[in-house]
Amino acid sequence: MDTLNIVFADKEKVAVRKETFDPALDPTQILCAARCSLISTGTELQCLKGIFDPDTNWSNWVKYPFHPGYSMVAEVIDVGRDVVGINKGDRVFVEHSHSQYFITDARRACLLPDDVSDEQGAWVNLSKTTQLGVRRAELQLGETVGVIGLGLLGQLVTQYLYVSGAKEILAIDPAESRLKLVQAKPGIQRLAMDAGKAYEEISQRTGGKMLDAVFDVTGHPAVLAQATKLVKPFGRVILLGDTATPSQQGIGRNVVFDAVSILSIHARMEYKSWTHPDMASLFLRYITQGRMDVSALNTHRYSPLDAVEAYELLVSNRNSAMGVLFDWTKLS
Repeated sequence: MDTLNIVFADKEKVAVRKETFDPALDPTQILCAARCSLISTGTELQCLKGIFDPDTNWSNWVKYPFHPGYSMVAEVIDVGRDVVGINKGDRVFVEHSHSQYFITDARRACLLPDDVSDEQGAWVNLSKTTQLGVRRAELQLGETVGVIGLGLLGQLVTQYLYVSGAKEILAIDPAESRLKLVQAKPGIQRLAMDAGKAYEEISQRTGGKMLDAVFDVTGHPAVLAQATKLVKPFGRVILLGDTATPSQQGIGRNVVFDAVSILSIHARMEYKSWTHPDMASLFLRYITQGRMDVSALNTHRYSPLDAVEAYELLVSNRNSAMGVLFDWTKLS
């Protein structure tokens, strides 16, 4: 069976390739036709750039040619004989690369409700990553929390913090275009600045108490040390941006003196009793209830045939876009 795949042929080289695969299914597998996939801009641009420290998850994972992407909504066009609960014609979210047709294990697919659109469903994977981060912080009602970096993950973290009962949320990013996409709700404050310049502003807004917790969602090696200065003694810094160059990353000079906790969690993990299906289900429930909203975050849509143009936009001016989607129905 022929399929079109988006491929990083080498560092800084995007291609759309026709490839062939065997469509025969194992008993628990499903054959899918892509409908909509979301570019995970931070991760995928780092994979495209190809600059990693040796002996890191990045260097072990990214080998060229590389198939990027892991946020896919697809239609099921065939099912294995042992598949239960998923039928031909169903829409599912799967963690799969940007591919027109593909096979995946049905047990890893998330069935989408009728009242969740393809473009909303494409955020399921990122919703789990950010939900894990917020759970890792073990927030308490009434805490004051910061979010550094308002890309895809930062936007979702901010929304989760709001439904979790944070008293004040300080959304920090120098890009005005990103700040404008943060929901205008009571208790959410926007700070248009780098984290390294935010100390005085946060001190003033908190009466000198500083933050109970702050999320570093940037992946930039310099930000961790800056973030540790923004929390109070016994405060927490939650790392959701995994830097590809940890050799350049420091923890800051006050971590021991102020008893700052640095917490992290990887997207593939689960947390306590919360499984990946449970977290996906909760996110979809929040979407259908209107308690979270990602529709306004989808800013650009491309045919997969225009993948080179899509990544060129992100490389040249990442702040001009948020959710960049490939519409696979444009191929039919």
